[in-house]
Amino acid sequence: MTGGGDERRPLRDERMAANEALFREVNERIRELHDEGHSTDEAIRLGIARTAGTVTSAAVIMVAVFALFGTLSSLELKQAGVGLAAAVLIDATLIRGVLLPATMKLLGDWNWYLPNWLQWLPRLDHEPQVQAPAPAAA
Repeated sequence: MTGGGDERRPLRDERMAANEALFREVNERIRELHDEGHSTDEAIRLGIARTAGTVTSAAVIMVAVFALFGTLSSLELKQAGVGLAAAVLIDATLIRGVLLPATMKLLGDWNWYLPNWLQWLPRLDHEPQVQAPAPAAA
């Protein structure tokens, strides 16, 4: 072992950062809808529907970029690219499309439960929706 860094680490770090951003996007939409007064089931349905385009677009781009790594001459980069492309595809379809909504539906109102010992955490409210001013009547 030479003590050098792992050349695949930037790929993994990028994948993890993009995954976290997409996860937060989906969860924030669902939470906003619940906070607006929608039932948990309705918030899940609308939240998934509203973020599906963003998640799908990001997944398609990431799969395409990582799949291109399969055309490189380096065996390590080929393996990393194909592995990451498969991981993104599985994440976007099975995790976000099936497991996340199913788990949230099963948990119901427990999705929003915060134990007493964590009540010291600040409550983060969403930014209020700004209404456009009505046009002046002529």
